[in-house]
Amino acid sequence: MAARGLGLLTSLPLRARRSQVQRPLCRLLSCPGTVAAALGREEQSSGSAETGSENRTPKKRFSEVQKERREQAQRTVLIHCPNKLSEKKFLKYLSQHGSINNHFFYESFGLYAVVEFSQKESVASLQNVTRTPSLGTEAAIPFRSRYFNLKLKTPLNQTSEQPSIQCRTQSSPSSRKLFELLCCAESVDDQLDTLLRELQLTEEDTKLRYLTCSLIEDVAAAYFPDCTVRPFGSSVNSFGKLGCDLDMFLDLDEIEKFSTHKASGNFLMEFQVKNVPSERIATQKILSVVGECLDHFGPGCVGVQKILNARCPLVRFSHQASGFQCDLTTNNRIALKSSELLYMYGALDSRVRALVFSIRCWARAHSLTSSIPGAWITNFSLTMMVIFFLQRRSPPILPTLDYLKTLADAEDKCIIEGHNCTFVRDFNRIKPSGNAETLELLLKEFFEYFGNFAFNKNSINIRQGREQNKPESSPLHIQNPFETSLNISKNVSQSQLQKFVDLARESAWILHQEDKDRLSPSNNRPWGLAALLLPSVANSMSLAKKKKKPASERIKNLLESIKSSSTENSTATNG
Repeated sequence: MAARGLGLLTSLPLRARRSQVQRPLCRLLSCPGTVAAALGREEQSSGSAETGSENRTPKKRFSEVQKERREQAQRTVLIHCPNKLSEKKFLKYLSQHGSINNHFFYESFGLYAVVEFSQKESVASLQNVTRTPSLGTEAAIPFRSRYFNLKLKTPLNQTSEQPSIQCRTQSSPSSRKLFELLCCAESVDDQLDTLLRELQLTEEDTKLRYLTCSLIEDVAAAYFPDCTVRPFGSSVNSFGKLGCDLDMFLDLDEIEKFSTHKASGNFLMEFQVKNVPSERIATQKILSVVGECLDHFGPGCVGVQKILNARCPLVRFSHQASGFQCDLTTNNRIALKSSELLYMYGALDSRVRALVFSIRCWARAHSLTSSIPGAWITNFSLTMMVIFFLQRRSPPILPTLDYLKTLADAEDKCIIEGHNCTFVRDFNRIKPSGNAETLELLLKEFFEYFGNFAFNKNSINIRQGREQNKPESSPLHIQNPFETSLNISKNVSQSQLQKFVDLARESAWILHQEDKDRLSPSNNRPWGLAALLLPSVANSMSLAKKKKKPASERIKNLLESIKSSSTENSTATNG
């Protein structure tokens, strides 16, 4: 069970205690009304974050969400629009081809519209009246996609037109804006919920991601007519942050399924195909050709790189219209299954996503993670650590993967490349947690738990939800949930792990000080999660290391003394 020594909560409710403290910093940052506006935004399945088990509305399976989103994307078009445009006339023109379910505008390299029709036939109708542009000195490649360019025959006089088009934001708020929101929150729990609302993928961003995959599928379908291109990773596992990369999976297994029907009579018909020595070579050849097509024929696909000798071969490119950095892989079904597992964990309890987003934001603020490959801890590793920590609570907030496997039936059975990836997919068969701990307590004890974790001898394993002896000498060992022989954090260096431990201990100490100073009327400094994101935390640690006693040792002794005093106080109270 996770250690529990820091900051015993008083009997006064957290929200009431916070409201007793006036925070001049909020007035200095001029943010009245900001939080109210943020709370008014539509919550993207964040739910209640107090106990995590009140809202037990039926949740859709991962496969159901993917199927619905993919079907939605197939009847959606992307249109590059002129800056001066009448939205009313624009929609009236498109309505000639069928009714429109919804639409939105955004800015990337110009003004773009995403328009979803009610029927897939409307897209074909629009394509039939669309012409291939004549470029004069250049030649256009006649590719019929669902990515259009709208031009006006005569410029519109905007003086008498309706108000300018409202564009949806596709990026996260600035650091200053986010800091203001956190400082004006009423409690640490409210801070974590606010951070989640501000950073998570919006409904529009999610639609655009599925549409982008569908547009790439149109290109790949020239060679593989029944293929599908599915998003995976952060775009679909419910932990994606605005602006994150778009990982795509070129799924060719659907084609093979069509060939599994029984042969009639005494005959067996097979396609004539090219043979190659291994499946890896087949993957490399397929991605090489698809990468060439994207480079030469894919509208909006720029900077195409074919990285075929990586452990998992991929094609990397930028999709200019959507603004996404994309990685396209194939023969990577385990990654898609991992996305489904994280999606399930994120949906089981409303506190999971809020805690993961906050830990990731904290890690990025202190350069523990990076968008550049190296010896840093990855977001995936941090997510595994949060899940493992929540499995260690008493009672557990999240079930172990082995327990989810015991709930599975024949429909859930899944073996990929010899690895058992089976777990239950029906949410209704998983009993909700009886744990009612607050986000503030969980955040504080996450830092305390991993600030004192025996990384030198133990590994993290979400299959069993308990520490195990490390099978190798890597500084940080986190077992891959499905490919159990792999360490997903093998890249992490000892210095980076020590930096994580030191920062975790320092953050636990700051949150403990927050408990002590909670009722101080002169408290006009950044507090709670906002205090943890300040660079001064890392700076103070570097200064402390210059002292005679190492910071890690001092903080460890301090935590132990706090824990012992808390135990004595608890014993005295009970007596």
